[in-house]
Parts: sequence; C-alpha cells; structure tokens
Amino acid sequence: MQPLSCPLCPPADTQDIIWRNDQLRVIAVGGTEFPGYTRVIWHQHIAEMTDLDEDARKHIMEVVWAIETAVRQTLRPLKVNLAQFGNQVPHLHWHVIPRWQLDTHFPEAIWATPPLRSAEQQREWAAMRAQKELLLPAYHEALRDGLAQC
Repeated sequence: MQPLSCPLCPPADTQDIIWRNDQLRVIAVGGTEFPGYTRVIWHQHIAEMTDLDEDARKHIMEVVWAIETAVRQTLRPLKVNLAQFGNQVPHLHWHVIPRWQLDTHFPEAIWATPPLRSAEQQREWAAMRAQKELLLPAYHEALRDGLAQC
C-alpha cells in the first residue's frame, strides 16, 4: 500500500528521470557534491528486495550494474558506492554514487561527517567536480544506451 507521504512514490522527481520502464525509474540526484550520483527507484511501494519475485530482483540489479558500468566508463571514479537502505524512506531504491579521493567525504560514506579538508584540497575538489559535471550529458547518454539492454 502506498502511503501519501512517501517521497519516492510516483510522480515524485519526474524532472530528474534519466530512464524508466514499467517497473522502475532511474533518476539523476542533483544538488550534491557527487557528480553522477544516480538513484534507482522501484515504482511499486515496497520496502525490501525480497518483496520482489526472482525476475524482478534480477532486473533491478541488472539496472544497478548497468549504471555502475556507465559511471565507470564515463566519469572514471576511484570507487563506486552502491547502497540500499530504506531506513528513513522504506521504499525500495538503490543509490549509485561515484567517489573520488578528493571528494568532500572520501573515504567516509557520503552520509557521514566529512573529514577536514585544507583550502587547497577544497579547491582541487571544486575543479575536479566541475570537470566531472561537464561529463554528465555523456554519462546520461551512455546510461540510456546501457539501460536499453535491460
């Protein structure tokens, strides 16, 4: 049952959709320090992966892996974080987060308190982030191409 207050139930975030099908949507998570941060959101309001049948579980993971592939090929992060929590929003969704050694939180999780950075490190990350943001249209195109196979 879909609660009225769920921020991930459709038609939320329609302006940020990169790709969608009948089961899920892939959105760009803007306004963060992490260029290429992408979220996969199951349309139906369910909380856990095991609420899906086997084919649906395979499908959502194929989408997550296609996103990771496109991120790695176009944005070239040092690491890609994959996360599926649902503690605050119990609606099945996955986070795909490119990470760089210079980013504001590395090596900590993006939800953790960021480590202290010198002014020079902050400038270096700002320059790198700007370069990565220029690659976002190519990333989204590669992502759509990869997801067409899912």
